Amino acid sequence: MELRDVPPPSRQNECRVRVILAGICGTDLQILNGYTGFEGVPGHEFVGVVEDVSSDADSPLVGCRVVGEINVGCGRCKWCHGGTKEHCPARSVLGIRRRFGAFAEYLWLPSSNLHVLPESLDESVAVFVEPTAAACQILTQTDMTRGDDVIVLGDGRMGLIIGQVLATTCAQVTIAGKHENKLEVARGLGLNVAHVDSLGGSRKVDLVVDATGRPDGLPIALKLLRPRGTVVLKSTFHGETSLLLWPTVVDEFKIIGSRCGPFPPAIDHLVSGRVDTAPLIAGTFRLEDYETAFEVARNQLKVLLQP
Repeated sequence: MELRDVPPPSRQNECRVRVILAGICGTDLQILNGYTGFEGVPGHEFVGVVEDVSSDADSPLVGCRVVGEINVGCGRCKWCHGGTKEHCPARSVLGIRRRFGAFAEYLWLPSSNLHVLPESLDESVAVFVEPTAAACQILTQTDMTRGDDVIVLGDGRMGLIIGQVLATTCAQVTIAGKHENKLEVARGLGLNVAHVDSLGGSRKVDLVVDATGRPDGLPIALKLLRPRGTVVLKSTFHGETSLLLWPTVVDEFKIIGSRCGPFPPAIDHLVSGRVDTAPLIAGTFRLEDYETAFEVARNQLKVLLQP
């Protein structure tokens, strides 16, 4: 990775967004390890201001503070027509696939991808909209009820956001991790915590979310599930997972992949304070200090970049 000047892309009918803040997430760290084979400007969690629209029409978005959905579909296939552009085979993905991302002064996205922020939402909070939306996606994919026993494996950035979102359902949510400093943050957020080594193989849990970012997350999750329980996979990493699949058949486990999610409920969670992001911020760095920022992000919680 290096810092350099690059010419702006030629993007017709898209908005030029000046980046105010961008967040480093686990996917960005995995991209540096070779995940997706992406070459370009990484970064997909951001808050910015629309400065221009590359079309003849005036846009009401110019001058607005925005966050943005990261998938840009072709607009023609069945996935795009069905409202699931995140599965368009021709899609580009901000900072991940065929589209320069947010670790820059500017980025480009279609206006349909952008969401205007309420004035009350501070930019240091708004930069968490994209990962909070990813956490909200779990609610659309599962049927949690009051009293369900839920474990979130992983005490990092994503795990602590997921824990807060799932706690709004009245389920019994526990964050399980290996880092006492991060578990202490979870306690401060009002979440139940456990050291992952203390869990054993209880086989009583209704739902396990794997947010470890590690290949051993799924095998651990399956050892905790009750028969017909559900695992939601939120981890992306560069590597392979060794797994025995026969217990999944015998116990009729459900394994759900989960990626991007809806922005409106995420914004609502952040505005209301139901998701508290302040304790998650480990530091804010200038873009030119990216090397230090990424080194801190490997061991701490959320690190922000400021162009």
